[in-house]
Amino acid sequence: MKPCIAMITLGVDNLEASLRFYRDGLGLVTEGIMGTEFEYGAVVFFELKGGLRLALWPRNSLAHDATLPVSSPGPASFSIAHNVGSKAEVDEVLEQARKSGAMITKPAQDTFWGGYGGYFQDPDGHLWEVVWNPEWRIEE
Repeated sequence: MKPCIAMITLGVDNLEASLRFYRDGLGLVTEGIMGTEFEYGAVVFFELKGGLRLALWPRNSLAHDATLPVSSPGPASFSIAHNVGSKAEVDEVLEQARKSGAMITKPAQDTFWGGYGGYFQDPDGHLWEVVWNPEWRIEE
């Protein structure tokens, strides 16, 4: 397997509400819901940096496609890290997420390794870390 991840798919309970959270709340760009002409096909794609895509797919559709039973996410089993360029930007993104309906699970604070970060959960319980690492340069 080559180390190339092209897409992260999040199973969501309400596709329209999740679309509003990520598009209207967090400002991610999308063409909206597509694939509605197919049973289990409705999906939303967001283009991220470096060619990575974030997909939102109803949890029941993802389970159907993977031939698994529908289950609830376990928020402590997986997180998505959003790295930013400064401590101030960590605070700004966490506040933007909170105003959009996210639950802040850990307010921003200095980390044990010299960075600064905090966590939020999106409306479906997916865990996001917003973090500044002084050793990493983030390109705009």
